[in-house]
Amino acid sequence: FLASLPLVAELGDMLFVHSDASAPSEWNYVTGTGSARRSLVATRARVTFCGHVHKPQVYFLTAGGRMVGRARADAAGIHLPERRRWLVVVGSAGQPRDGDPAAAFATYDTETRIVTSRRVPYDAEAVAARIMNEGLPASLARRLVVGR
Repeated sequence: FLASLPLVAELGDMLFVHSDASAPSEWNYVTGTGSARRSLVATRARVTFCGHVHKPQVYFLTAGGRMVGRARADAAGIHLPERRRWLVVVGSAGQPRDGDPAAAFATYDTETRIVTSRRVPYDAEAVAARIMNEGLPASLARRLVVGR
């Protein structure tokens, strides 16, 4: 099922991509302002949402062309003014890299233009045990529990 899904989806002025929008099939990580810029300039979308990097982050491109990274949107949310182009890394539902094992996702209100990071705890210990029982690398199991 997952293999049948498109690598990129567009809706209005938004783009949704699993990884870097400049080359979705190469599965590049967005890990800083350089890769965020590469991803943003590859599309005309005002807001691009991506995952893959497993660490929530928000980036924006200023009118002068400077790329700025800021912390992930918290429960209060971040307003995404129309005058800028945005890249929102939403995090992951597994294999986190930010020290929080809870599943991460984001919501975006298209009317208020507020993006909010969300976390949902799940039984990471049980999933880690299943990973070990399937004979997968122990590092994958440990990462689920500690979030790194």
